[in-house]
Amino acid sequence: MDTKQLYPLKFNPILQERIWGGMKLKNILHKPTTSDKAGESWEISCVEGNISEVINGFLAGNDLEELIEVYMGDLIGDRIFDQYGTKFPLLIKFIDANDNLSIQVHPDDELAAARHNSFGKTEMWYIMQADEGAELIVGFNRDINKDIYLKHLNEKKLMSILNTEPVKNGDVFFLPARRVHAIGSGILLAEIQQTSDLTYRIYDFDRVDSNGKSRELHTELAVDSIDYTHQKNYRTDYRETENEPGLILSCPYFTTNKLKLSQKLPKDIAWLDCFVIYICVEGSCNILSDGNDVVSLSMGESLLIPASLTQYTIEPRASVDLLEVYIEKPASD
Repeated sequence: MDTKQLYPLKFNPILQERIWGGMKLKNILHKPTTSDKAGESWEISCVEGNISEVINGFLAGNDLEELIEVYMGDLIGDRIFDQYGTKFPLLIKFIDANDNLSIQVHPDDELAAARHNSFGKTEMWYIMQADEGAELIVGFNRDINKDIYLKHLNEKKLMSILNTEPVKNGDVFFLPARRVHAIGSGILLAEIQQTSDLTYRIYDFDRVDSNGKSRELHTELAVDSIDYTHQKNYRTDYRETENEPGLILSCPYFTTNKLKLSQKLPKDIAWLDCFVIYICVEGSCNILSDGNDVVSLSMGESLLIPASLTQYTIEPRASVDLLEVYIEKPASD
């Protein structure tokens, strides 16, 4: 394969049925689901058993792990390949919560490595659409400790110590590993996270599936994974800037910018030594690269810019809102 031929890559969505899923992935994002319980669309994934497959250009049919094995740093960046090898470090999803998700927590890197030989799971949510009155759970409403937590859990009073947040389109929430959280009903969101499928389910509202069976809880595993401290503000505040990247947040695992474009935006990422992901959350655009390659991107779609494709242009069709995601170079580099 000729690495000079790398181009913006789109992937076949991996659709996941969930007990709490609904129809927004199909009706709003036009995903090819036949289920009325479609909960998640995994857009770019290297999770074992759910590895994304390219659907555009001459690399169509190849999966992401295969491409990293062949292209290595040309695809994901030399520094990223040195750190992660053939395991792509991020997982990109759209989630439709037609019903409340379970209250859950994710372990951090240290605990995940010790228990599961896995990455931890730090993530962020970008709210794309929310029904009137929709809320989510994030963190606690006051400082507590393990004993207080277990007492409320065992007495089925957990909700009284959890923090709830009303949400609207464009809201962002950062969820570092160890922060208790749950997506509430009526919310459609984009999720950016570490490549991990580790979830400790704390409470599932006593619901059962179509066979009358409850889902497994992970009470013992979760207890030592939880950050019991209270934060003054769980919402991530950011400022939108027209026709240039506006920072939403940056952490060691990913940086996310918001691009609100009504005119062409030339990009040069030669300095980054990393792939870039674009998630379209409103409108549509074309990505123009060398060789007159044009790849379209519409609301509910994502694509991967290879690290070796250092210059390209984003051309909105009227207007477009994008999330721009990459892994920042450490300050010491």
